[in-house]
Amino acid sequence: MRKLLNILVFLVVGVLLTVVFLQVYIQRTSAKYMEEDLAMLEPVYTGIVLGASVRPDKSLSPILRDRVDAALLAYRKGKIEKFLLSGDHGQADYDEVNAMKNYLNAQSVPDEDIFLDHAGFDTYDSMIRAKSIFEVDKAIIFTQKFHLPRAIYVGRNLGLEVHGYVADRENYEPTSYLQRREWLANIKAWTEIYLESKPTFSGDVIPITGSSSRTHDK
Repeated sequence: MRKLLNILVFLVVGVLLTVVFLQVYIQRTSAKYMEEDLAMLEPVYTGIVLGASVRPDKSLSPILRDRVDAALLAYRKGKIEKFLLSGDHGQADYDEVNAMKNYLNAQSVPDEDIFLDHAGFDTYDSMIRAKSIFEVDKAIIFTQKFHLPRAIYVGRNLGLEVHGYVADRENYEPTSYLQRREWLANIKAWTEIYLESKPTFSGDVIPITGSSSRTHDK
């Protein structure tokens, strides 16, 4: 019994050390690619907006709205030419990507500058599909500071030359929950990269340099 207890303690300590190590490692390796001053970022063709929750009335949650607003600012400043909106549209009654598209359309962004990735179910899927489906090589990622290190870490380990723009425009509650969630998500991200996991859905290639119309719902 005591031997089993020692093994369990060893495993728990090992997991905790792994969580802490990955958090520190990902934060440090991604920091040099993160920017809070938009003027410091070099212009690129593609801006990747990572999905987040949408409200029942199909409006954007504060976190998602701030991501889209940050990308919109970059677009207007000439830092990006095309939007790749990547989120969860796995069910007919839940749709992050069209909610983002409608928001941008209301801000006078034309359809031809908006690409939708309906199967960006998590950060890994969004990054690997950006490369394999949309043939993105360089991009600016738009998300919050708590999430950006992992997004950059995943993207760069998949061969994407990505930088990130911090989209925080307010304090998000509960902040502690979002941070704790990242600790576990880091392990998942590392595992997916190490195992060279396939995305949840693959599909035909839709180059980001071509027409966006194939990504839009009819």
